[in-house]
Amino acid sequence: MNEIRVDTWTELQEVLFEESWKEEIGRFRSDLAFRGRNDAADDLRTSLARLGGDLPAQEGHLVRNFRKYAVAGATAQDSLWNWLALGRHHGLPTRMLDWTYSPYVALHVVTADRKQFDRAGAVWTLDYVRAHELAPAPLREALDHEGANVFTTEMLTNVAPRLGDVARLGEDFVVFVEPPSFDARIVNQFALFSLMSRPRASLDHWSREHSELVRKVVVPAELKGEVRDKLDQPT
Repeated sequence: MNEIRVDTWTELQEVLFEESWKEEIGRFRSDLAFRGRNDAADDLRTSLARLGGDLPAQEGHLVRNFRKYAVAGATAQDSLWNWLALGRHHGLPTRMLDWTYSPYVALHVVTADRKQFDRAGAVWTLDYVRAHELAPAPLREALDHEGANVFTTEMLTNVAPRLGDVARLGEDFVVFVEPPSFDARIVNQFALFSLMSRPRASLDHWSREHSELVRKVVVPAELKGEVRDKLDQPT
């Protein structure tokens, strides 16, 4: 994982949009997922991993009880991955991590809490296209069949309908999933989620093994105020 510290708003833009030009289509289209954090010291552990204990068992209990008590019709399809995405969206501890297609949404997260303007924040970036090239063949084939770069919950259900099915596809790997449009917030956030093949698998460890695909862009404390002001500027 490469760590980059920026010192100015201009430098921040250049780093976040670096290599987004696609010559084959003549457009700027980034292959990066972005994850903003108020505190640069944060790692890439999931909310499930932070619970500790028997993670596979806890994951099953959490999902089962979330489904049990959810409002009827909360998801359009009774899919495990829909329930997991909906749970993550509402704060349920899961193996999923929140990311976004938009670097500006990530920067909003970095600067959302003024009480943390005394510390550096960070935007993590991960090349999901190249990450999926490392996924097991059934998953790569599903993407190729749809002509897609990321999974929908429906696509993932077709390949791995149960939690344990993902781990049986191969060694530790990461995939990115677009959640259904549950509400306006998830649409406006240009949201997507990452998930590892096993609840105990660590994206931090995966990132160290594939450091060429991951960057941590550090936003110093003294730059946070300017970033917040420019994000708030009406367009």
